[in-house]
Amino acid sequence: MNSLPIDSLLPALRDALIARNEVVLEAPPGAGKTTRVPLALLDQPWLVDQRIIMLEPRRLAARAAAERLASELGERVGETVGYRIRLDSKVGPNTRIEVVTEGILARRLQDDPALEGVGLVIFDEFHERSLDADLALALTLNGRAMFRAADSGEPPLKVLLMSATLEGQRLAQLLDDAPVLTSEGRMFPVDIRWGPPQQPGEWLEPRVVQTVLQALADESGSLLVFLPGQAEIRRVNEQLAEALAGRPDVLLCPLHGELELNAQRAAIEPAQAGKRKVVLATNIAETSLTIDGVCVVVDAGLARVPRFDPGSSMTRLDTQRISRASATQRAGRAGRLQPGACYRLWSQSQHEQLSAYSAAEILQADLAGLALQLARWGVTPDELAWLDPPPTAAFSQAQDLLRRLDALDLKAGLTAHGQAMAELPTHPRIGHLLLRGQALGLADLACDLAALLGERDILRGAGADMHSRIALMAGESRTARGSQGAVQRAKQLSRQFMGYLKRNAPSAAVADPEHPQWLGALLACAYPDRIAQQRRAGGAEYRLANGRAALFSEADALMKHEWIVVADLGSRQGQREERIYLAADLDPALFDGALAEMVSTLDVLDWDEREGVLRAERQRKVGELVLSRQALPGLDELARINALVGLVRRKGLELLPWKPEHRQWQARVMMLRDLDLQEQSTSDWPDVSDKALLANLEHWLAPYLGKVNRLSHFATLDLHSMLQSQLAWPLPQRLDELAPKSLAVPSGSRIGLDYSESPPVLAVRLQELFGLEQTPRIAGGRQGIKLHLLSPARRPVQVTQDLASFWANTYLEVKKDLKGRYPKHYWPDDPLIAEPTARAKPRK
Repeated sequence: MNSLPIDSLLPALRDALIARNEVVLEAPPGAGKTTRVPLALLDQPWLVDQRIIMLEPRRLAARAAAERLASELGERVGETVGYRIRLDSKVGPNTRIEVVTEGILARRLQDDPALEGVGLVIFDEFHERSLDADLALALTLNGRAMFRAADSGEPPLKVLLMSATLEGQRLAQLLDDAPVLTSEGRMFPVDIRWGPPQQPGEWLEPRVVQTVLQALADESGSLLVFLPGQAEIRRVNEQLAEALAGRPDVLLCPLHGELELNAQRAAIEPAQAGKRKVVLATNIAETSLTIDGVCVVVDAGLARVPRFDPGSSMTRLDTQRISRASATQRAGRAGRLQPGACYRLWSQSQHEQLSAYSAAEILQADLAGLALQLARWGVTPDELAWLDPPPTAAFSQAQDLLRRLDALDLKAGLTAHGQAMAELPTHPRIGHLLLRGQALGLADLACDLAALLGERDILRGAGADMHSRIALMAGESRTARGSQGAVQRAKQLSRQFMGYLKRNAPSAAVADPEHPQWLGALLACAYPDRIAQQRRAGGAEYRLANGRAALFSEADALMKHEWIVVADLGSRQGQREERIYLAADLDPALFDGALAEMVSTLDVLDWDEREGVLRAERQRKVGELVLSRQALPGLDELARINALVGLVRRKGLELLPWKPEHRQWQARVMMLRDLDLQEQSTSDWPDVSDKALLANLEHWLAPYLGKVNRLSHFATLDLHSMLQSQLAWPLPQRLDELAPKSLAVPSGSRIGLDYSESPPVLAVRLQELFGLEQTPRIAGGRQGIKLHLLSPARRPVQVTQDLASFWANTYLEVKKDLKGRYPKHYWPDDPLIAEPTARAKPRK
């Protein structure tokens, strides 16, 4: 057996697991943790005859790890070492180590929270922070606390978290200050070769192809090329196949999770003698797989990450730059066997701008499945231990979806239907589709449709209609070349779904199960928020039940249907509308039958924006879409007033006939209120700000709306009386005393105050203030004012809040200027003893 760096750490790991039930192990790629650790712990006395469960983040990694462990023992998979993954399992009666994907453990915990017969759970590659891994860890710790505590008499359940790059101390705190063990890696030097800076909008594939060809010329050995997704892999593969047409020594091997098993193995296994491989992979090859023979990495620096938008209830795949930790992982693949090279398609300065670690999936994923599993477990998120708790907005959105799918009740919690959904190993939307399909006697169609929705599109580029995919599943049309594997996987998954469904008789079997309308009906069960109505006959634009817009980017046969259900849609940054990729037509007559539960009836009293009148009608709606309208005779007065208040609240106070004097009144009241509050005293003056007025429309506006029926009627309202009613006696009189509309000045004039500014402004001609020593004050002397001193032509010459200082320091300079421009006017040398005047000169 070859020596690996992890071997020297195994004695310390054994000791740590004897002393503690939780350990964190940090080991870089190539250390051998996945291969060595489970076997090294198999004979530990604390394990007794219990099993080890090891979690891997992907199906391909789980199967490869099990095969490698079994080969170390000289056995076949299914003996001491087995695996359980979606669509496949190899576990025998003597299996002691089970390698499983993370979602399988979470579902297993629901059936057996104590994990009886299991002595150790290993979370491998935990740094990837998948949603299933976070959920599985939270449930494992909670189940252990309830059923496998130290005083329970049961053998302890130990937890080992392993990762290549990990924030070990954070995890240690989560695991009650668990010990952190660190292993050295086996890494040969890797020469990092930086590319020119990536430019926004630059096409990725030409640079990748050019770099691969350069690396093949400059280096020996096989290449591992990291690309963001399958589309890029396909395009780069096509371009390289053309460029390397005369090179039989170079084998092109795509590698992603949707490939058939044989194709995946071909990418992982060593190249034949005299040949080199170019493995085109997604981030599936970043940490959890060993690809023999690779000593050159070409890294595009991108990854495709699912992001859930609570505002639209949609998950879309975003292509984003990887973290520095991921870049280190990828580069390390080139140095496992010998010194290697890593070509990075970005500059060193751009590298410094990358985030340190990738964000945990729980922070940006659709949480509907997690919310359903927590409801089944009987807890809320704050009752479990998380490295990062689920975001409140996304979790609330998930619960709303579960309620729409009849899985969750606000008072009773998980419903019987929700329990049945939670037992199905699929997303809640798909679980609801399967159960509703079974109840309608459409189980076969429901399983085929669920399988199609769970896999990538098996007919890419063949139009959006789901009927063509169903026909392919049923064997009614020929499978396209290159799609056979995808179709076979979908059929296998369909059979698996059928196995999950209990053999219950349909509770509401339809009379014509072969009718094509049921495809759209079942799709609507999974995506009630994506039922869509065409905006205009024959057009590409549709409005979804969730209020969003969607459209076909090119002409499609489905555009002849007014109603459709969208199975797959997405958008790019900057696009307002979603693009429709997969959909089925929907017969609206089903809203009176099988889909009646989706229809709500509302009596709506609201404004017709086009007509500017109040209308009362009964609406039948599916989400935001209106199926039908029926006029309601007679308007309930209270409902009518509430509708008018709602209109003002939506459109704003500007709907009312505001005049400048109304705004001045509002500012005067608010000034006096603010003065009281600044002095930390209780104010008698009400809050009449726009925000407060909008919040209290029912109290001050509603009583005056009796004769308002049209939008134009708002202009006839007596806003002055409405506002004055806000002031209890004797506040109206006090308002005029403390915040007067105007002030008398020495010339005898009364000048209006402008309260729109703070402090209030008195704009007055300079000559009218001769003889006035100090700046006037209002509000009982508590509030100063700002003087805008004007020329005879009423142009500002000075702004001041200190009139005495103006007379003493500035007046003489201003006087020189004004005397030159207005020589016929009176400009005394001493303004404090001069006679004020509103004329050019004082009267004799």
